[in-house]
Amino acid sequence: MIHTSTESPALPRAVLYDWDNTLVDNWGTIRAALNHALEQHGQRPWTEEESRERIKQSLRDSFPRIFGERWTEARDQFYAYFEAHHLDHLRPIPGAEALLESFAAHGVYQAVVSNKTGRFLRAEADKLGWTRFFGRLVGAQDAEADKPHCAPVHMALAPSGIAPSREVWFIGDADIDMECAHAAGLVPVLVGAAEGEGFGRFPPAHRYDTCDTLSGLVRRIGDTISVQAPDGTGSAD
Repeated sequence: MIHTSTESPALPRAVLYDWDNTLVDNWGTIRAALNHALEQHGQRPWTEEESRERIKQSLRDSFPRIFGERWTEARDQFYAYFEAHHLDHLRPIPGAEALLESFAAHGVYQAVVSNKTGRFLRAEADKLGWTRFFGRLVGAQDAEADKPHCAPVHMALAPSGIAPSREVWFIGDADIDMECAHAAGLVPVLVGAAEGEGFGRFPPAHRYDTCDTLSGLVRRIGDTISVQAPDGTGSAD
């Protein structure tokens, strides 16, 4: 386990998650769908390293830059390929379900803020049987703007009545997740591979190598500290 802070975290009132590479592994299908669109437009397919560095923004933010005036055509090609294959190779990240169960057991509100198209995001959650964990699953184009904008954060938290604050964690694997957390005033929590070059500007408050490590921490905190009530009170057990 690697912490970027020596401060011992307390249980949050709410947790927002990134989706791809944070809770699920569907990387191969995403990359294949993008390369399918690139090849249809006479562009070179991206390598694994290039893809991991560049695929962060939502499609509506990134495709105009990549494909220019023909971006809507590329969008349709990407969606057609992805829709045909994305449930076939979907796998949970090891420890992700245990993490969701740990927070749920302590009454912590959970939601997703992803740059994956909303209908695909919700189909994948249904496939895994995880929809029950989340108050809301917000994907690309569901809000007025996509991550790292704060709009999807507000949409994800709305059913809980919890305002963005330091009582809310944003858990993700990439610098864009940390950027979103900083913009919204949340606690940025990095888990996994630390994708991107923006961590100098948007550092995580805490960092964990795996979902298993983080879920173990949640269980230990929950054994000694009660979850805060809606009025902000709480007491040690």
